Amino acid sequence: MARRLDSGPESVFLYWKGRVALYALLKAMQVGEGDEVVMPAFTCVVVPNAVLYAGATARYVDIDAKTLNPSLEAIEAAVTEQTKVILVQNTFGLSTEVDRIAAFARERGIRTIEDCTHGFGGTFGGRPNGTWSDAAFYSTQWNKPFSTGLGGFAVVKDPVLRERLEAVNRELIRPGRRQAAMLGLLVRVKSALVNDTTYWPALRAYRALSRRGLVLGSSTGGEVSSTEMPEAYFRGAAAVQAAVGLRALAKLDALSARRRENGLRYNEWMCARGYFNYPDEVLPDHGFLKFPVFVRDRAAFLERAEHAKVQLGDWFCSMLHPVEGDLSPWGLDADHFPVARKAAAAILNLPTDTADPERVLAFLEREEGELVGESAFPGISSTAMG
Repeated sequence: MARRLDSGPESVFLYWKGRVALYALLKAMQVGEGDEVVMPAFTCVVVPNAVLYAGATARYVDIDAKTLNPSLEAIEAAVTEQTKVILVQNTFGLSTEVDRIAAFARERGIRTIEDCTHGFGGTFGGRPNGTWSDAAFYSTQWNKPFSTGLGGFAVVKDPVLRERLEAVNRELIRPGRRQAAMLGLLVRVKSALVNDTTYWPALRAYRALSRRGLVLGSSTGGEVSSTEMPEAYFRGAAAVQAAVGLRALAKLDALSARRRENGLRYNEWMCARGYFNYPDEVLPDHGFLKFPVFVRDRAAFLERAEHAKVQLGDWFCSMLHPVEGDLSPWGLDADHFPVARKAAAAILNLPTDTADPERVLAFLEREEGELVGESAFPGISSTAMG
């Protein structure tokens, strides 16, 4: 992993999950009570959770409708005297303005962390994602650029910050044998049994079992219902994750090329018909982990996708995915962030890792009447929608 990030192995730190890597970085940066961390109002709830667990406050910014990332202008407006860290998010494989955001932060003595949970293997400005800022964290969970089932890591090149992180990591909890064995089994089951035909029933079964705590899930119930740190949250990596990761890394280049090829095809199709598409200037830096599509009736669209055996994703169907309803415990008022709110209300994701993009495009052709066009996306101008 270090070689792909123009770094050395001493700069890479492995964890049970990517969110744990973020929490560790915040602690190493001495983020705590009275500090603010600037982040998008369009992310996974585990990101503000890590900030809250550290004792700090999440300060949200709206996203840009062309990229689904916050702009430098929005970040500048959100920064206060209490800002300690700016999180620079790679959304669905796209990093934007990272160089300018990092330069802005350095001028003001603010740390930056790249949220590269979607971005490993991709680039921005000719450099690997995650190498522009003071540090970065990555996820290797299900459906990420490469997967170890559950998992994540941090990259820190600065020797002083690295020393602080090593001190923080002395408190890591070792994964138990039962957890490691269950994770290895889940990885093998997914590899052997999950395909276009079994995807939807397997997804429902996995989510139901993980909610009940019967299998390891991406999130515990407490993480989506409370701002209290779950027991045994600060957990290190297991050997099984490294073993699975090594095999997955061997396939990363081919898989990344497929994702990019499919993503560009989807983008061209959407652009020709007036639906959400990415502007030309950001395409060279887009890794297309997922491709967003906006629909009128999400439940009905998902049902028809299951019938057509198209593996749609649901990132980020909430501004703090997957939390539904009141977001005030996390300090977020949805009305203050109209682009993120409208995007979360209508978004689904097309699979870019598919070996059969024609099936996906044929499904879109049949269901085109359900897609939200520029004029039907209230509150977001046609210019902003690309």
